[in-house]
Amino acid sequence: MAETPTLLRVLTLRRHWQVYETFRLRFEATASSIAEHENDPRLRGLSVSKRQFERWYGGAVKTRPYPDQCRVLEAMFDVGVDRLLAPAPPSASPTAPAADPPLVVPPPRPALALLPTEQAAALPVGGPFSNEPRIDAGTTELERQVAMAARRALRFTAMAEGSSIGPETLGQIHDEVRRLTVAYPRLALPTLLGDLVEVQDLTFRLLEHGRVKPLQARELYLLAGITSGMLAKASHDLGNPSAAMMQARTAFVCADNADHHAMRAWVRSLQSLISYWAGRPGEAADYATLGQNAAGDVRGTTGVWLACLSARAHALIGDAEATRTAIQQAEEARAAVEPDDLDAFGGIMTFPVPRQLYYVAEATVHLGDDPALGESRSEAAVSAYRDAVEDEWAFGDEAGAQTDLALARIARGEIEGAIEAVRPVLDLPIEQRNFGITSSAQRVHAALHADGRRSGGVAADLREEIEAFTATPTSVLVR
Repeated sequence: MAETPTLLRVLTLRRHWQVYETFRLRFEATASSIAEHENDPRLRGLSVSKRQFERWYGGAVKTRPYPDQCRVLEAMFDVGVDRLLAPAPPSASPTAPAADPPLVVPPPRPALALLPTEQAAALPVGGPFSNEPRIDAGTTELERQVAMAARRALRFTAMAEGSSIGPETLGQIHDEVRRLTVAYPRLALPTLLGDLVEVQDLTFRLLEHGRVKPLQARELYLLAGITSGMLAKASHDLGNPSAAMMQARTAFVCADNADHHAMRAWVRSLQSLISYWAGRPGEAADYATLGQNAAGDVRGTTGVWLACLSARAHALIGDAEATRTAIQQAEEARAAVEPDDLDAFGGIMTFPVPRQLYYVAEATVHLGDDPALGESRSEAAVSAYRDAVEDEWAFGDEAGAQTDLALARIARGEIEGAIEAVRPVLDLPIEQRNFGITSSAQRVHAALHADGRRSGGVAADLREEIEAFTATPTSVLVR
C-alpha cells in the first residue's frame, strides 16, 4: 500500500508548486512579506535549499523545521506546521481547486560562489547600484527593471566620463559600498555576496583601465579596500581562511595605495579575526599588534577593535596579564574615540559598544579563572544586543555572546541555563550559520563533552542538537 502523502505535499501539488524553483520563489516572497510587515530583519533573504524542499515534499522530516521556517510555511499554506508535516486527511485531494494569490516573480538570484581566483564568476542579477534597497523576492517587475537600469546607468556613467573617473561614478560607488557595509552585520551572506563581487570587480576595472586623477584614485582605492575587506570577511564566514587572507592582503594593498592609516589598521584587525577563528591565537595577537602600530594617531573605533582582538587572542593563549591589559586598553580607547571616515560608513566598518562587551566577555570566558565574572560579562553582552539600536545590532556577534554565556554557565555546572542561553543560536536558519557561529557552537559541544559528569540526559540531547546544527553551515548554500 502506498504511503499516505503529507498535507504539505498535497497542498504543494494543488498549488502547482512542486517544482523546486517555483516553491523557492513563493517561500522567499512570503519570508520577505513577513519581514516587512513584522519588521523582522532575520527573515529578509530567508530561502530554502533544494535538499530541504525535497525532504519536506517527500515527507522525510523527522524534526520540526526551524522556527523561522515554520513561520514562513504556515503563512504560505495558512496551516499549522505540525498539520502540514502530518499525513493528509482522506478528504484532501491534490486536484481540488485552490485560491492562490498571484505571485510577482522576482529576478533570478545570483550564482553564489566565493572564488579566490575566479571572482568574476559570481555576478548578481538585480540592481545593486541604486540608492534603494536591493531587489528581493517581494519586488515588483517595474521595480526590478528600474534597479537593473540603475546598474546599467552606473556602468555607462563610468564609461562616459572618459579620460577621468568623474564625481558621479565615485558618488554612486561610495553609496553602494556604504549600503553593503551597513547591511553586512544584519543580513545573511547569500543575499549580499553577489553584490560584493560586482562592486569589487567594478572598482578593480576602473583602477586598472581608467585614467584616474590622484585624489580620485585614493578614494577609489579606499572603496576597493573596503569591498575587498568585506569579501575577506565573507570568505571567513564560509570557512575558507586561505581565501579570506588573500582578500585581506588585497585590501591592505588598496589601503596602502590610498595611504589611509585607519584602513591599514582595520585590515590588520580583520586579519587578526581570521587568524583567531582559524585556531592561530599567536598570529591573531601579532596582527593586532601590527594594527595598533599602523593606527598611529587614529582615534576611530578601529582602535577599540584592535585592543579587544588582542584580549581575545591572549586569553586563548592563556596569558591572563596580557588579556587584562588589553581589556583596559580597549576601555581607554573607547573613552578617547573620535569617529573617523571609516566609522561614517557604519555597519562592519565600525565597532560599537555591544560588540566590545561581547569580545571582553569572550576573553574572560576563555581565561576561565573567574567563571562568575565570565557569566556576568556574557549576560551584559547578551543584554546589550537584545537592546541594541538597529545600527549596532549584528546577528553573528549576538550569537557569539549567547554561546559565551552558555560556556560560562557550563563552567558553573548550570546545564539548564546553558541550554537556555544557546537556544536562540540553534534556532538560526542555515543562511545565518556562518563559520564563527558554528565554531562557537562547537565550543559549547566540546565543553559539554569535557564535563564527563553530565554525559547523559539533557546534556547529551544538547550535544546531538549542536552536531545537527553544525552539520549544515551557510557554506552548503554556495557550493
